[in-house]
Amino acid sequence: MPRPRTFHPLKPFLTAPKTAPSRLLRLNGSLKRQYSIQTQESALATLPNINPSHLTITKTTTPKPLVPPHDLVFGRTFTDHMLSIEWTASSGWLPPRITPYQNLSLDPATCVFHYAFEAFEGMKAYKTADGGLRLFRPDRNMRRLNRSAERIALPTFDGEAFTELIAKFTRLEERFIPASRGYSLYLRPTLIGTHRTLGVGPPGSALLYLIASPVGPYYPTGFRAVSLAATTSAVRAWPGGVGDRKLGANYAPCIVPQLEAAKRGYHQNLWLWGEEEVVTEVGTMNLFVCVRDREGRKCLWTAPLDGTILEGVVRESVLELARERLGKEGWKVEERQFTMRELAEAADEGRLLECFGTGTAAVVAPVRLINWRGRDVECGLKEGEEAGEVATRLKGWIDEIHYGDVEHKWSVKVD
Repeated sequence: MPRPRTFHPLKPFLTAPKTAPSRLLRLNGSLKRQYSIQTQESALATLPNINPSHLTITKTTTPKPLVPPHDLVFGRTFTDHMLSIEWTASSGWLPPRITPYQNLSLDPATCVFHYAFEAFEGMKAYKTADGGLRLFRPDRNMRRLNRSAERIALPTFDGEAFTELIAKFTRLEERFIPASRGYSLYLRPTLIGTHRTLGVGPPGSALLYLIASPVGPYYPTGFRAVSLAATTSAVRAWPGGVGDRKLGANYAPCIVPQLEAAKRGYHQNLWLWGEEEVVTEVGTMNLFVCVRDREGRKCLWTAPLDGTILEGVVRESVLELARERLGKEGWKVEERQFTMRELAEAADEGRLLECFGTGTAAVVAPVRLINWRGRDVECGLKEGEEAGEVATRLKGWIDEIHYGDVEHKWSVKVD
């Protein structure tokens, strides 16, 4: 058996800014702490950015066998290679490398382990009927990853340059992408702070890397309706927090409530906020509901970008498609706050037509019912029906773009 490879960062802490004792400074009449690691923004702006022309590729000598598509479990199978780009506060972004998939070697004092300096993205590559490869709206993932990085003092990067590298990586790994409809290559860009320090401050070094996993339907049931447990005992996000950024620290606290929902027979949580029980997200997805208002008009609602939900790429796409296509049919498409009580009243009055979640992993996930205050609120699906008309149409429209059935500006060809 060959020994597993280990990725050794170039000891970036050796080139990071010098540390200084933590002390308090008086600024504008108030006391503020001067952290042990200082980020010089003006200096960082002049440092080298990601340069795809400097990419080096070392191919594996032991290619992995392909797993049959029907045996794929989400996030369990990985491709032959990984892409990595290091950053230091003194040198900026170093040359990118594609290497065989391998372990990372990090000092036990690395700041990501202690203070959660970690942000990530989820995106997919699709194989078209003619064998071509497509990415779906990668500019949105790059924008969101940079916003996440900014929020936790990690370095930002040129999104177009990183997308070019992702495309090269995807082409290298194309044999792992199943040709069957419903399958894709899940891409996971991840950015971590790698500074070796227990001091709390901006990291002096970081690692941006990409791994990939061939995937099928996110839920074992495929495109079938799920059930939700409305959750008030825990809060996923709140105004002024970081719930609108894609940080690993946002996900671990959600696992226990999800397990509690599963014990009660429900697939996911529906996160409610505040005393009014405002509807925010479902599990790790954005939520959409279709209702008739009391004047009889069909409405599509989703929560606004108020800091309590993630700015989903599929969410944005659904909104744009719905406004463009459903709007012509008389639908009113709104980003607005709504409460669980409003949904329950709409269901009781026969006005709740359907509900569904959206996200990169699941794309569209229809919702059958929501358990709330001891009762199951039915979400408009008839007996034996797994998806409503709107969810089905929207998923079909998005899949057409994913798989290149129609040419669209959101679909980026991989050369």
